[in-house]
Amino acid sequence: MAPVTAVGEEMHALVERLYPLCRSITGDGVRATLEIVDEYIPLRVHEVPTGTQVLDWTVPQEWNIRDAYIADTAGNRVVDFAASSLHVLGYSVPVSATMPLAELRAHLHTLPDHPNWVPYRTSYYQPEWGFCLAQETLDALPDGEYEVRIDSTLADGHLTYAEHLVPGQVADEVIVSCHVCHPALANDNLAGIVVATFLARELAQRTPWYTYRFIFAPGTIGAITWLARNAERIDRVKHGLVLACAGDPGRLTYKQSRRGDAEIDRVLRHVLHASERPHHIAEFTPYGYDERQFCSPGFDLGVGSLSRTPYAGYPEYHTSADNPAFVSPEAMADTLAVCREAFAVLDRNRRYTNLSPYGEPQLGRRGLYDSLGGRSDAKQAEMAMLWVLSLSDGEHSLLDVAERSGLPFDTVAAAADALHGAGLIKA
Repeated sequence: MAPVTAVGEEMHALVERLYPLCRSITGDGVRATLEIVDEYIPLRVHEVPTGTQVLDWTVPQEWNIRDAYIADTAGNRVVDFAASSLHVLGYSVPVSATMPLAELRAHLHTLPDHPNWVPYRTSYYQPEWGFCLAQETLDALPDGEYEVRIDSTLADGHLTYAEHLVPGQVADEVIVSCHVCHPALANDNLAGIVVATFLARELAQRTPWYTYRFIFAPGTIGAITWLARNAERIDRVKHGLVLACAGDPGRLTYKQSRRGDAEIDRVLRHVLHASERPHHIAEFTPYGYDERQFCSPGFDLGVGSLSRTPYAGYPEYHTSADNPAFVSPEAMADTLAVCREAFAVLDRNRRYTNLSPYGEPQLGRRGLYDSLGGRSDAKQAEMAMLWVLSLSDGEHSLLDVAERSGLPFDTVAAAADALHGAGLIKA
């Protein structure tokens, strides 16, 4: 794993700053999150009205919450939204009542196997209300009457999402997507947002080959809304990556696209293998994060998902234990580094045609051998030139050359640059 770096510490500080905000699939918590991200990279924010038809879905009413609590007869708040936004069932309808504990229990959610953790629960599309609390808190509550208050609104409003564009040398796009809908969950939400933000900031410091479009949207309904609003330009999207669970201590996991052989799949497999990082390559399944929306058969985009421990793969998932202490600067810096390495390969992966295909061209008189003098990897660089010439038939990419030859991609790409500069190959 990457060592602690200044960028890792800066990413972790952003996680801590975003953590207290109450996010959901709509509402002011999403807007506040995007306002902070906008301090790092300029965002174009989109507001889509309630009731808008988006593919087979409809944009729901907007949910906002100001306060919520359960109080005993002495007025003590035994469960308090102000202490953690996880304490309220997401999208809870407003309630103001007094009721006995026996009646209240039907609206309480706990984790008996982890009695000091608070679960994350939602009810987006069915009117409901409830509270989430630690089992040990519930066990300590005496029978009696309790004041129950949820000061929330469900009203026509908007679904909010944002985009950041890094212009490239070509209009073909790579999309990078992360979900912005989870409250107080550091790994499953915030680490992906933060890695995406810092990746966009790095890409903007150079002019990449592809145009990179970063999408910050609520899970499921946000990706569906983006697809519905961009259906006419989907053919520009050549590759994509969903970022999630990007900061925990587990090994890296790449979940392949539905195609399984998309270029992004090959690139991530190659980069992870070549880096010798502990990792796992997972087959596509139609469950998980928003890769399943981008890969749905009508769109069939080459979009995979990069995480560390996958969703539901660690005990802290969707609980209060997924807090800033659970994610580390080292893990987020490592995830960022893999994205950086993968996109460097993706950006440089070209198909070339040999302009001197009849026999081996004389490299010495073109100064290509001389340029290797004194290099410790001169023999490897020479072999890379020969491999590039051999496979530059307009059908094989540089990644094909690297995989077939067993040579590092960077060495192969440098050889292609030298041969292109000498007029021996063309893209």
